[in-house]
Amino acid sequence: MINVTAEAYVFDAYGTLFDVHAAIARHRAEAGADAERFSEIWRTKQLEYTWTLTLAGHYVDFWTLTERALDYAFARVPSVDRALRPKLLDAYLELDPFPDARDALAELKSRRRRLAILSNGTPRMLDAATKASRIGGQLDAVFSVDAVRAYKPRPEVYALVTDGLNLAAREVVFVSSNRWDIMGAALFGFRPVWVNRSAMPEEYAERAPAQVISSLSALPALAL
Repeated sequence: MINVTAEAYVFDAYGTLFDVHAAIARHRAEAGADAERFSEIWRTKQLEYTWTLTLAGHYVDFWTLTERALDYAFARVPSVDRALRPKLLDAYLELDPFPDARDALAELKSRRRRLAILSNGTPRMLDAATKASRIGGQLDAVFSVDAVRAYKPRPEVYALVTDGLNLAAREVVFVSSNRWDIMGAALFGFRPVWVNRSAMPEEYAERAPAQVISSLSALPALAL
């Protein structure tokens, strides 16, 4: 694997390129003292719904799950005014990129690497996010789980990349901030790079990442 050229870098979107807590950050003053707890619940339930529905063999698109998770967060944290709902959903469509995202993509693109996103997000969500963040011009492809109607870490989701880019799995560097996503990518045969911004503890030790970094700015310098 080491002697095979990395032809493409494929990124998870939410939590890796885009800050999932940026929506609440824009309205923190209105959300009040429980804003951070509210945002964590929103994110946790959003992901939980993807896993449980996929395990049950059922599919509901990610935007609908985002809305359902938000409603659950309002129910759990009643101190946050439900009138914020439309503002938060609008903000989620235009999440801020992490400060290190644009420069890392630009550097990899200058080295003639193919760049793509593989995300649970719907095509509409991903189109809005890439346009708002001004990274769409750097990307060669954007893959949504909508195409297979199942969520990561199902292998058929990762196969969207190899089929869509006509590459072998070992030719793909897969970058995610989600350790469970890294596990799925490792099982599929990608070269997974874990962006561990929050210094979270290791998990899934039997499916280790190829590299661990704390910022996307470290990505171009890796020997992959």
